[in-house]
Amino acid sequence: MQVQEATGSEHWNRVKKRLRAELGDDVFSSWFARVDLEEHNDGTVRLSVPTRFLKQWIQSNYNERLMGLWKGECDNVHKIELTVRGAMRPRQPSAQVAAGLPAPKRPKSSMSDPRMDGFCDSNSVAAAQAVTAALGRGDNAGDVARDVLQGAALDPKYTFDTFVEGDSNRLALAAARQVAAGGAVTFNPLYLHASVGLGKTHLMQAVASKVRASGRKVLYLTAEHFMYRFVSALKAQSALAFKETLRTIDLLLIDDMQFLHGKQVQQEFCHTLNALIDGARQVIVAADRAPSELDTLDDRVRSRLSGGLVVGIQEPDFSLRRNILTTRVTQTRRSYPNFDVPEPVLDYVAKHVASSGRDLEGALNRLIAHNQLTNQPITQEMAELTLRDLIRSSEPRRIKIEDIQRVVSKHYNVTKADLLSARRTRTIVRPRQIAMFLAKVMTPRSLPEIGRRFGNRDHTTVLHAVRKIEELARGDQALATELELLKRMLDA
Repeated sequence: MQVQEATGSEHWNRVKKRLRAELGDDVFSSWFARVDLEEHNDGTVRLSVPTRFLKQWIQSNYNERLMGLWKGECDNVHKIELTVRGAMRPRQPSAQVAAGLPAPKRPKSSMSDPRMDGFCDSNSVAAAQAVTAALGRGDNAGDVARDVLQGAALDPKYTFDTFVEGDSNRLALAAARQVAAGGAVTFNPLYLHASVGLGKTHLMQAVASKVRASGRKVLYLTAEHFMYRFVSALKAQSALAFKETLRTIDLLLIDDMQFLHGKQVQQEFCHTLNALIDGARQVIVAADRAPSELDTLDDRVRSRLSGGLVVGIQEPDFSLRRNILTTRVTQTRRSYPNFDVPEPVLDYVAKHVASSGRDLEGALNRLIAHNQLTNQPITQEMAELTLRDLIRSSEPRRIKIEDIQRVVSKHYNVTKADLLSARRTRTIVRPRQIAMFLAKVMTPRSLPEIGRRFGNRDHTTVLHAVRKIEELARGDQALATELELLKRMLDA
């Protein structure tokens, strides 16, 4: 038994090492640092975690990857069990396990307190008063309150004065200005959606800076920060303090909403959203697509987000792109008085770098660097050479992962829910792999993002699917023809 235990521990250490290498230190520390190996016996691996939330998160997002890594260590592993250990539960010595002695009784954890399930508990007022009082003390509730209220850092460059207005963003700018001006809460929540680099974060931080300057309490967080703060509060058994602190916010801003995952985290966000809106507090949310297209969100969260003002920001037209460049050149001259870009070059860049304001700034930064480092004037020829990888002669049709899922589902007579599910029957697995392959070759999305859009799968699962379809297509002419047909359907 002692040899088996040592072998199991060695296997687990190697699994953790590979997880850390694949996920990175930050993600690994957030989700796996407190996962312990309890038992490895008869093909079953039993792992323990400190909270129910962590158990649900790992089961939803990493169960398949854990199984794959354990099978790589031990061929006979066929099941991974996750259990929740008590917050104060002592680890049982291995000799005690081997001898068949019973484990110590688990103390009742405050994590199972029904008051943690929402805001509507009888002690909410008292808890809010306790949190407020704790801010002036050094206890745990005060630490939680200060940590929550700190929020993410704001970029001082992101203000209304530096935001360039155009037809594609005029409505979003007007709504953001009205929210920042205060007064009656009219648009709640305000939901901004756009592709990357079109100004969502700029507008949100401009609102946050202006409202904060007026003395009101502002909390700006990305969805991933919100998840991290909530999980940290669960670990510290201070979830109630976390919730009550959020209820004191005058303006809550959540960016990158598409990355909010996990049933319990989404329930907590929905409770927060309801409490703030019912209390006439303002909420602004931003994501890369409309609420109805956020398939990973709970239906109640999507419904609540859709109930406010939903505003999309479109790609900038030529006039807006030209104005953005002119504004940035003016700002650059404050640091480099002799910097100059001829009008024809600005027209050339505005015409050919058409995807986003962020790409325009990147293009201008290249011209600045070339000019300052080589002391050569900016000319049309220099711009063409420096920006050749950004220049596109024609704008291809932008294909979304939702389009791919819809076309593949219809072609193979399966549902979109099947593609996102954990089902592993051949009639589901092959269409899912084909959809992942098409998402990789026809969209600019990264492997982790594609995995999230296919039921929160790991990026290695997506990579396996892409390589599998590539390999099959090389030897199966019928499959290769089918893939070309699907591509033509998507390009149509």
